[in-house]
Amino acid sequence: MTVVKSRLLRSLFLALGIFFLGLAFVGIAIPLIPTVGPVLLAAYFFSKSSERFDKWLVENRLFGGIVRDWRAGLGFSIRAKSIAIGAIILTFSISILFVIDITIIRLGLIALALSLVVYIAQLPTKRLVPAPA
Repeated sequence: MTVVKSRLLRSLFLALGIFFLGLAFVGIAIPLIPTVGPVLLAAYFFSKSSERFDKWLVENRLFGGIVRDWRAGLGFSIRAKSIAIGAIILTFSISILFVIDITIIRLGLIALALSLVVYIAQLPTKRLVPAPA
């Protein structure tokens, strides 16, 4: 990845990276908030704004594996996909059933949820390599 040359754009990307990384940390503590998506967004923004932050994230013990696997095209584990799809179904269902009263918005949320589930399901699935005996 190449760091952008514009100082303003680098600053904006760095701020966005920090924001999404913060969101990922919140996602660790609160199960209904996703973690993987914000980590990948933070990685993208750090890769465009700061080699130091990008390196730190890639080598981070909590999030580094997610970023390395994504960049290598290995995809996500079945567990990660299941958790993501479950969180989408749960949070969108709560919104659709208890928060939103307008039918067209409910239909839009249903379409968005279905799109997200299909997208996540079609992402590459990381194959687990058995440990040597």
